[in-house]
Amino acid sequence: MLDFNDETQAAPAYEDDFVVWLDAQAEFLQDGRLELLDRDNLIDELTAMANRHRDKVQSRMEVLLAHLLKCQFQPDHMTRSWQSTLLEQRHKIKRLIAHSPSLRHVVTEKMNYCYQYARRMAATETGLPLDHFPQQSPYSAEQMLDEDLLP
Repeated sequence: MLDFNDETQAAPAYEDDFVVWLDAQAEFLQDGRLELLDRDNLIDELTAMANRHRDKVQSRMEVLLAHLLKCQFQPDHMTRSWQSTLLEQRHKIKRLIAHSPSLRHVVTEKMNYCYQYARRMAATETGLPLDHFPQQSPYSAEQMLDEDLLP
């Protein structure tokens, strides 16, 4: 285990070992040794972390919307697996929002963007032509997350 309190030991480089670098940054913050922080890389990593959480919400929205479309436009092909996917994606989106309420805006702001991809995914998975699906989402954000809604 490295001792980041050892004055003779150089702070670990971001490029050399990411985990050791993270441990050092956490220790520097905890000890109030702010002059040792790697500010540029910390800023990049914190920004990337926030973006990953936004991306998780969007990715789950895309899967959820594609399955809603599949259920609505191919109801005779609906399986328990599709229904389970609806339940799982709704639950996980809600859980992400519960942990970070600011992510709620991603649901409304990225709805159209996610729907366009979901529409293409649904067309590919069902074999139906793309124009078979509405150009704009037939679901509001509230409907999309409503666990009782099954089109």
